[in-house]
Order: sequence, then C-alpha cells, then structure tokens
Amino acid sequence: MDVTHQIAAVERRVGSRVLPAGEARVLTISQAYDAPVADVWDACTDPDRIRRWFAPVSGELRLHGRYQIEGNAGGVVQRCDPPESFAATWEYGGEVSWIEVRLTPEPGGRTRFTLEHVAHVDDESWARFGPGAVGIGWDLALVGLATYLGGGTGGVTPEQADVWTRSDAGREFMLRSSQLWGEASVAAGTDPAEAAAATERVTAAYTKPPPP
Repeated sequence: MDVTHQIAAVERRVGSRVLPAGEARVLTISQAYDAPVADVWDACTDPDRIRRWFAPVSGELRLHGRYQIEGNAGGVVQRCDPPESFAATWEYGGEVSWIEVRLTPEPGGRTRFTLEHVAHVDDESWARFGPGAVGIGWDLALVGLATYLGGGTGGVTPEQADVWTRSDAGREFMLRSSQLWGEASVAAGTDPAEAAAATERVTAAYTKPPPP
C-alpha cells in the first residue's frame, strides 16, 4: 500500500444536517476505483466479498434486513437501490447513526464510491475527538477496498489488517488521515486551535502502542 497515494486519492468533507431529533454531524468520504459499478456494488453487498476487505458480516443484507459486522456495528437496511445506493442504520455502543453508500460511474469504466455517515454527536465528544474518531475508521475501510479491488489479491483478512495498522506504514497512514480530517473540520467552521487539539487526541487514541 502506497500510503501517500491512498491518502491523496480520498476526498473528505465535514458538514451538518438538521434532523427531527436535532442537529447532526455529517462525514463524507469518497474515492474512485478502477472497477465498474456492478463490481463495486457486488463487493459492497455480497457477504463473502465484504469479509475480504472489511470484516465478516452476518444477517440479512436485504431491504429491512438486520445485519451485524463482526466486532463492529450492526443495524437495519433502510433503503436499497441496486446498483446505485443503499442506506442503513449504524448501531454501535448503544448509539444509533446512519450511513448511505452511493456508487456513480466515472469516465474510463471507473466507479466513485461515496459514503456518508450522519450522527448526533454531543458537543463535548466532538470537541474532544472531532471527525477523526469516525473518519479514520472509514479511511481504513477504504484502504481495504482499494487493496481488494486494485491489488489483484484474494482480499485482506482482519488479522492482516490488524498487523498493518500496527506497522510504521499503518501508523503513518492513520496520522495523515487524522490530520486531513482535522483540516476538513476547520474548513467546516471549527476553530483551528480546537481542531488541532482534537486531532492530537484522536491520533494518540488510534496510534498508541498495544498493551504488552
């Protein structure tokens, strides 16, 4: 994995949206892949393929079906418009947020993958960790998808992904991802000093050495 190339290939935005329950934060992450829409759709919706770049998933990946990602979030598929988009709840740690994945064709047979994550986040939590708390994780997911679609391999196991994130290259990637999410936060109106402090804290949380 070329860390510099992958970091530069991803677009990151931070915004907000008013929902019935109040204001929510919106994180958007996007990357174009050298694969047709149908192939990227299948990679994102076929359980056997999802585990090759993200994590094992169980349940019913259909409209109104409930899914569970091993060691991560679960939820309910709320909308499914193959091969263009799907939306689902993202339930983790007692909190509910929402994700939407959109696939759009680009010239040369490429496909742009765009993921939007909408979450109610209290001001204290946002001030402490900023968008990187969620954004770094999605950046790592896109690393997996890029490796799977473009690397000509059979995929990446969770064990291999864990080894990589603990490597120097993995730590460098998470550091750069954190910095860029901090910049996206500033572009969305966050005070630069507050964004810098949040970036430092979330970087430390992701890159701290494992316990002995």
